[in-house]
Amino acid sequence: MLDPGIEKELPPIPAKRYFTIGEVSDLCEVKPHVLRYWEQEFDQLKPVKRRGNRRYYQRHDVIMIRQIRSLLYEQGFTIGGARQRLEGDRAKTDVNRSQQIIRQVRSELEDILHVLKR
Repeated sequence: MLDPGIEKELPPIPAKRYFTIGEVSDLCEVKPHVLRYWEQEFDQLKPVKRRGNRRYYQRHDVIMIRQIRSLLYEQGFTIGGARQRLEGDRAKTDVNRSQQIIRQVRSELEDILHVLKR
């Protein structure tokens, strides 16, 4: 495990649509076999698979891998703990998104009611 005080700066993510497993390995400083293992352990990580079962990762996948890497290597989480943390973050995001949609719908309904009262 890496010492949190020795955190290395990861390279910037290029402006590309898809990345190969080798490119993601370099960008996240994680070996390809570890990436394949993480796909099995984390539901959030689903790269596109094309011809010959080749994996193509998108930008959000690379960001997720960096987050998983940070949780495991820098913050000392176990696989199970990191999975729970990511699921908790996703649940919070879903709740916030739902609340935002409800506020928007309510506002639109109030506007319609205001127009109908005229």
